[in-house]
Amino acid sequence: MKLYRFLTEDDTSAFCHKVTAALNKGWVLQGDPQYSFDASNGVMRCGQAVVKEVEGTYTPDMKLGEQ
Repeated sequence: MKLYRFLTEDDTSAFCHKVTAALNKGWVLQGDPQYSFDASNGVMRCGQAVVKEVEGTYTPDMKLGEQ
């Protein structure tokens, strides 16, 4: 089955570390990174979709970050 996650974080090194951790767990980048201004907090936010093929059957209660 194919799993999908959308990782988000403030535009700091924390975002890069989050994406790097996902890549090292076998997730693959899907599409381009996204940026948006979070006016309520006054910061830029980053987002990146990632996908991963795993064995098994999808259920909505899966903890995707643990896959």
